[in-house]
Amino acid sequence: MWGIIPAAGCGSRIQPLAFSKELLPVGSRFDGGAERPRAVSEYLCERMIRGGADKLCFVIAPGKSDIMEYYGGSYGPAAIAYVVQPEPVGLCDAVFRAAPFIAPDEEVLVGLPDTVWLPADGFRELPGDRLSFLLFPVDRPQAFDAVRTDAEGRVLEIEVKQPAPATNWIWGALRMPGHILHDLRRLWLARDGSDEYLGTLVNAYLARGGAAAGVKAGEHYVDVGTLEGYRAAHRLLAPPRQPEAGVHATAGAPAGRRRAAAGGRVASGLEQWT
Repeated sequence: MWGIIPAAGCGSRIQPLAFSKELLPVGSRFDGGAERPRAVSEYLCERMIRGGADKLCFVIAPGKSDIMEYYGGSYGPAAIAYVVQPEPVGLCDAVFRAAPFIAPDEEVLVGLPDTVWLPADGFRELPGDRLSFLLFPVDRPQAFDAVRTDAEGRVLEIEVKQPAPATNWIWGALRMPGHILHDLRRLWLARDGSDEYLGTLVNAYLARGGAAAGVKAGEHYVDVGTLEGYRAAHRLLAPPRQPEAGVHATAGAPAGRRRAAAGGRVASGLEQWT
């Protein structure tokens, strides 16, 4: 199974930075007994691995070699490939840059590397035999792509950054078979590559008889690409407060599992891949 990680954006909403926004430190981990910062994109990598991915493909811009230097050729049990998006012309173009690697019978996960979301095993909630979206409730859906579904969870429409969307459920990640990825790419090419956002392309796919599922299994979703979101991510990942002296906690958060690649644990208490 492949995980596609579009990481070619310039991160203009959170500049100035001296490095790629996907390496922004959010939370921490223990490495050899020492606590070290954790790059925000590691959370997506781990969620993809928990969802079954054994191969990851970063789609990067020509000047973002620091991502290659940070990750190298693997992350935990997953091998990593890199593809270059020459120009920042949208999410559709970025995702389809990875298509030549992916066979029609392989499954594909897609997520955004400047986000942090829970539950950590959300990809497991998505069916692998169709195009499916992991949906999250948010307070400001107009800043995202809201997804309207019917009572059975069939996607009716994706409202791309609409000022007054009909729902507060947005998509944060998706899963599909490789043959559907190639179908979407062919449709995108037939539309002269005019779709910058994945939502408008999926709407065209649905209008032509395609189907997609929306799974409302998401709990928390934070876009770390803004200063406000960066602060929110730190609050989301903050370790639970220790009880004061003489006060007994009734329940404790489970410690994060050991990181396969570095032999550490997540300081925030979030679980890692199993």
